[in-house]
Amino acid sequence: MLSLSLRQLRYFDALARHRHFGRAAESCAISQPAMSEQIKALESAFGAALFERSARQVRATSLGAALAQRVRGILAAIDDLDALAAAHHELRRLRLGVIPTVAPYLLPAIMRDLGAAFPALELRVRETITARLIDELANGRLDAAIVALPVGSSGFESVELFTEAFVVVRPAARAGEPPPDLESLAQERLLLLEEGHCLRDQALAFCGPDPMRAREGLEASSLATLVQMVAAGLGVTLIPEMAVAVEARSAPVDVTPFAGVGPSRTIGMIWRRKSPLGAPLRDVCEVVRRAGAACLSSAALRRDDAPASR
Repeated sequence: MLSLSLRQLRYFDALARHRHFGRAAESCAISQPAMSEQIKALESAFGAALFERSARQVRATSLGAALAQRVRGILAAIDDLDALAAAHHELRRLRLGVIPTVAPYLLPAIMRDLGAAFPALELRVRETITARLIDELANGRLDAAIVALPVGSSGFESVELFTEAFVVVRPAARAGEPPPDLESLAQERLLLLEEGHCLRDQALAFCGPDPMRAREGLEASSLATLVQMVAAGLGVTLIPEMAVAVEARSAPVDVTPFAGVGPSRTIGMIWRRKSPLGAPLRDVCEVVRRAGAACLSSAALRRDDAPASR
């Protein structure tokens, strides 16, 4: 019978995900030699190599790849046992994922309000794109995630939190021009976030995926960079209403709502359907919903009080 420890399985999972001893060791808060020693012990227990080593990365062997799938399931089940215990007491730990176009604007309020509602809570936050959040949720590395709905993936519970409008950001010299509608926006040089961000897909859905208007080679990894690119006169962009107060305050840009009914997005929280934290997560949703409403209300007041150009 194999003699394996939970710690070894977590180290193996980290190396299978990162494919690099240094990064895997860092994620587990251990030294690289210690990580290497534990992997060698696992390989000795199985009597076969689990990874192929090279100078730059490691790659799972066929046995290692098959083992990785099973280990992820084992670790997810163990994490669910921890969650099951927590579900019968006060919520004490929450591993929460948040998409980058929400995190900078909502997280301060969420952390404050969750701390007040759950005094014993240890909140761990992971900011990354939706596809990675879904993968980490499915594999038990996160308990819940705040994303734009729908996510198009089964196996998750989802709760709508709030809906927010998108606004158009134009160079300050264009202040005073009529508010755009979707038809006129389709004629603009649209600056977008890089591939993988759901906001990019939403913008293309609103305006049409015409590569002649979407500026090839001018993509950004954050809304802050997009707004600075607009200020430099490279085009226009869309940002969610919640981001206006933060992103437009230090750039010479004009922020305007759409004429008539414009595009919007719905932000929600998702978690695994079988998660034992289902009941407390619904309580968390209520806290996040109130925080979101307060942030949107504050953003609307700042936008209405702001001058037409900055």
